[in-house]
Amino acid sequence: MCGIWALFGSDACLSVQCLSAMKIAHRGSDAFRFENVNGYTNCCLGFHQLAVVDPLFGMQPVLVKKYPYLWLCYNGEIYNHQKLQCHFEFEYQTKVDGEIILHLYDKGGIEQTVCMLDGVFAFILLDTASRKVFLGRDTYGVRPLFKAMTEDGFLVCSEAKGLVDLKHSTVSFLKVEPLLPGHYEVLDLKPNGQVLSVEMVKYHCRGKLLHAHYDSVEKLLPGFELETVKSNLRMLFDNAIRKRLMTDKRIGCLLSGSLDSSLVAATLLKQLKEAQVQYPFQTFAIGMEDSPDLLTARKMANHIGSKHHEVLFNSEESIQVLDDVRFSLETYDIITVRASVGMHLISKYIQKNTDSVVIFSGEGSDELTQGYIYFHKAPSPEKDEEESERLLKELYSFDVLRADRTTAAHGLELRVPFLDHRFCSYYLSLPPDLRIPKDGIEKYLLRETFEDSNLLPKEILWRPKEAFSDGITSVKNSWFRILQKYIEHQDSDAMMATVAEKFPFNTPKTKDGYYYHQIFERHYPG
Repeated sequence: MCGIWALFGSDACLSVQCLSAMKIAHRGSDAFRFENVNGYTNCCLGFHQLAVVDPLFGMQPVLVKKYPYLWLCYNGEIYNHQKLQCHFEFEYQTKVDGEIILHLYDKGGIEQTVCMLDGVFAFILLDTASRKVFLGRDTYGVRPLFKAMTEDGFLVCSEAKGLVDLKHSTVSFLKVEPLLPGHYEVLDLKPNGQVLSVEMVKYHCRGKLLHAHYDSVEKLLPGFELETVKSNLRMLFDNAIRKRLMTDKRIGCLLSGSLDSSLVAATLLKQLKEAQVQYPFQTFAIGMEDSPDLLTARKMANHIGSKHHEVLFNSEESIQVLDDVRFSLETYDIITVRASVGMHLISKYIQKNTDSVVIFSGEGSDELTQGYIYFHKAPSPEKDEEESERLLKELYSFDVLRADRTTAAHGLELRVPFLDHRFCSYYLSLPPDLRIPKDGIEKYLLRETFEDSNLLPKEILWRPKEAFSDGITSVKNSWFRILQKYIEHQDSDAMMATVAEKFPFNTPKTKDGYYYHQIFERHYPG
């Protein structure tokens, strides 16, 4: 996890513009660098480094002697970089996984490059020889990337907050928008450093995966017999976690006691032992006193033998961090804000009290494996399938956004094996009726797949779905009710009477929606 920032062709004061890059300094606390691109007016790249791989030579922009015309800034991890290097016999200058992007681009162009990458990433690739700029983002948007275009410049940043305060003579407010997941954008670079968007291309789908040819997983068994499917799923999930062990930093895991986080934690600990990692494996749970998640996570931690941390918080502490949470998130979505408070607090604890930096979690499983309760109500397996795909497509605006911002705000890198591209592609290729809830139990196929693995106790393997924001709070007083009571005293009925006038776009319909929207506008006006 790092922070990337770029400026192309703005006539505004460069020193003032570059100060905005410091707003994402939390994404990389180990080092910081600005570099001007030779021969171009007001064209520069900025980088905040969190040195999880190759701390000595991992500084960016990535420049290698063989390609003096290529400049690369990227945030993420390319898990198959060594396989690709060996297959094509590329000569590396660094140990940085992202260097593979330069070699692949020189060999086959941008489309072949992005299709061959197995990982999570957001990148800016500048080719001064052909005068092109390329932006790219992974399939589910695990790593963020935002952009803003004006008449006098083009800006790119890992988070929107690095762009919104920039001043331009031609516009009152910048239109800041995300680069869509699974897409790359091509822009022409003019001699004055300005750019012009040429095309936006969707390159990832769930069909044939080009990067699967350069994977360490064994060949999958053919057919959709249940035992065959279960075997393939176990193999792919195991591989999804193994490839994510790539780091020079200490690894930990968020553990709520849910099926998803428990599967990740148990598999991760097993692989760390196999890799003979010397440090104790740390798991982290958060909740109010007597919360369901704390109790179940404690059982799971005892089962696998992790060094377990429990983070207790009360309603006052959660209310106090609401403003910080909204600033980090860059959204006023009610459910996202509510679910982010616990993750913000536990990330803050990890940063202050441990040396774990690379943190695993179970994000993405609910969307992929049909984990929400309402999946039971679908009229057909095909409708369940449509809803699952819709949720995955929009994940970058909700749970993935929450997971990235709350951890990145505290200098942590989150890894999400359930959103592994190959694991997801296989799961989505299964017949719809194999993936639906059964016998009143959601994620039935996933539970059945690991039933005989002895990774989880039975009561956790078959534990019903519970929302994160509910599971972390006391059974006596839910986080939802705590927030509702607090907001009731913040917003009056008179405020709601003029809400459409004050917020004509995405007008909030409830007092909590009004409250979140109001704070969002304070941080990000316009």
